Amino acid sequence: MAKIQSVPFKGTPEQEKQLQEIIAKYKDQKGALMSVLQQAQDVYGYLPIEVQTMVAEGLGISLEEVYGVVTFYSQFSLYPKGQYKISVCLGTACYVKGAGDVFDKLCQKLNIKSGECTPDGKFSLEACRCIGACGLAPVMTINDEVYGKLTKEDVDDILAKYN
Repeated sequence: MAKIQSVPFKGTPEQEKQLQEIIAKYKDQKGALMSVLQQAQDVYGYLPIEVQTMVAEGLGISLEEVYGVVTFYSQFSLYPKGQYKISVCLGTACYVKGAGDVFDKLCQKLNIKSGECTPDGKFSLEACRCIGACGLAPVMTINDEVYGKLTKEDVDDILAKYN
């Protein structure tokens, strides 16, 4: 059975007030769901079920419709981003030089999958396509720091810098 990530929702009253103002602005506009979801993600950083429920109720549409849009478009995230956002390039140049092994090691070490965040909120992990540093393949970034010419053996030492 797949592991279900459970990161507690930590929305603030100020965030909820912002979301309610966004919903009120678009409430009577047909086709406003995408705009509301984009702005809601700007407020919260991601779209947990609690936020999706508020959007559905506020716009008078089903939670299933909201969830369908959130999970269809890759710009939306169901999970919060960590303090340290790790992105591993799985573009062709990086992949053929071992980026898949680096990514797998990160998944194992952090005990999360792509798109998820560690329960302590410290790290989030995602796979991306070409970041334009093919000469350094394989490459990953942690926030704005670029790490190149990686092997899976490098993962422990790099993560240790952030602990």
